[in-house]
Amino acid sequence: MGDIPTKILIVNALLLWKLILKIIYKRLNTSEVDRIIEMAWEDRTPFEAINFQFNLKEKEVINLMRSNLKKSSFKLWRKRVSGRKSKHWFADQAIRFKSPNQK
Repeated sequence: MGDIPTKILIVNALLLWKLILKIIYKRLNTSEVDRIIEMAWEDRTPFEAINFQFNLKEKEVINLMRSNLKKSSFKLWRKRVSGRKSKHWFADQAIRFKSPNQK
């Protein structure tokens, strides 16, 4: 299979991953995590809006989604949002966090 140094690197990467997730979750409560997931699922909510409200970068949102969704749901979500223009904000757009139809 793999040699010892490769296995050590993999174990260290996994430990670092768990540490990063713990740091993220210490800052967020359950309702905030739920809201971030909801915003990430919405096609028209850009990652910049999530960053503005929760101070999470796109990669952190992706990691949060990966750790909270089933593998198949995560893959479906990533396929849908990858390269989607509506998930990326342009500087000239106004700040908008919810639809006028929402209460």
